Amino acid sequence: MKNLFIVLVLFLTSNTLYSQQVYSVNYSSQADVRVFVVQYESQADLKVYKVKYSSQAGENDGKWFFVDYESQAKKTIFFVDYESQADLKIFFVEYESQAGWRNSSKKQLMY
Repeated sequence: MKNLFIVLVLFLTSNTLYSQQVYSVNYSSQADVRVFVVQYESQADLKVYKVKYSSQAGENDGKWFFVDYESQAKKTIFFVDYESQADLKIFFVEYESQAGWRNSSKKQLMY
């Protein structure tokens, strides 16, 4: 019974630990999602706010924490040079309250 409880706790906390934690890979072929950073907020599918601590990372709401190791990430991303190469267009915002989806049809990319 005690082992079952420990496994259950680990399972539940692992989902929240990895929420919106991303790792930037070196090659496009390694990435789950190819990302392009747009110049204007109106061009973005997702407005992203980079949080300072992993505990602040949201659950697919644009609050990203960049981890140091690929194994810690829920999603791996690759920053492409051209918009046409991207699966997802993002815009980095200055305030946490600005983060969120502008194009909800792309939401499944970050689940």
